[in-house]
Amino acid sequence: MKTVGYEAVAGESGGYQQGYGEGYRLGVCEAIHQRLPGPEPYFRNMKVLFIPQGFQAIDQGVSAALQSLVRECTIGDASPMLELAKKERPDLVLVLNGLHVFPENHMDSVRQIREMGIKTAVWFVDDPYFTQDTALLCTGYDSVFTHEMSCIPFYRDLGATNVHYLPLAVNPVMFKPQRCKPEHLYDVCFIGNAFWNRVAIFDELAPFLNDKKVMIAGGFWERLSQTRLLQRSVHMGFIPPEETVHYYNGAKVVINIHRPTQQGQDNRNSFQLHGESINPRTYEISACGAMQITDIRSDLSRHYRPGYDIETFETVEELKNKITYYLTHEEERLNMACRSLWTTSQEHTFESRMKSLLAYV
Repeated sequence: MKTVGYEAVAGESGGYQQGYGEGYRLGVCEAIHQRLPGPEPYFRNMKVLFIPQGFQAIDQGVSAALQSLVRECTIGDASPMLELAKKERPDLVLVLNGLHVFPENHMDSVRQIREMGIKTAVWFVDDPYFTQDTALLCTGYDSVFTHEMSCIPFYRDLGATNVHYLPLAVNPVMFKPQRCKPEHLYDVCFIGNAFWNRVAIFDELAPFLNDKKVMIAGGFWERLSQTRLLQRSVHMGFIPPEETVHYYNGAKVVINIHRPTQQGQDNRNSFQLHGESINPRTYEISACGAMQITDIRSDLSRHYRPGYDIETFETVEELKNKITYYLTHEEERLNMACRSLWTTSQEHTFESRMKSLLAYV
């Protein structure tokens, strides 16, 4: 874990002990970015056709990374994928997910693209929540990438011969430290849909959160039973990434809760694969220089050091205790957030992930 740069920055900043302030936080974050080593020269003399999914934060991060790493990168839509491949004649067609916005016959397009001698790859970034669908797609590509550890043997057993683990990442141009307006300042923040495991946690947290300034945003939060206590904190509906960044920056503590994996819990995980890998929110919160408390996925420690650059919880009682601690210990909160920013900026950008993907294919 590369932490020397952060510790040096913190040590040089006179007045660190004088308290936490927004200006100071942004100053330390900027100093961290200035201390980061520049990227090593990297260039692939190849042409890539990238077919995004419609996940704005991921799509833009992958697009920008590819455009900086290869000779030429064309961005296309799912429906005319075959026509674009015939016109552009890329060396590689990279599909993100192949779900939701893709037409039912898109695998026929992938087959024809392969018959043209063009390599194809898919990166499943919604695993394991749609295994009912991805099981039908995985053998149609030359290379399969997944961010979910449990899906690697799953796809290999189905007959996919070139399967790789590629964790999710962050677009640091979108998710970054920035100054907030008063309307974005909260003690505790959670942004995401109200999957049933999240509902259960916030129903139990409700009395504890009642005297705090709390932001809970996303879809389906009408599922809460503790609406009386949490009503003033809940903002119904989708918040775009550009606005999410402001809330992450303005919160003292951001909670991260992974969605459940059970079939029928808003999922199509009919193969009942267990979730082991961390979500994109883990990286996005950290890239904002925000203090994060997350539930535990088994591969979390591959990417962060719990208790050092990220905080974790297993029970609601433990979550309460840690929220209380970090709301009243500003120095520790800033230390944790800045260490997480350092780790994320060094190791978990889409540019880093695309370098790995291009090396594999």
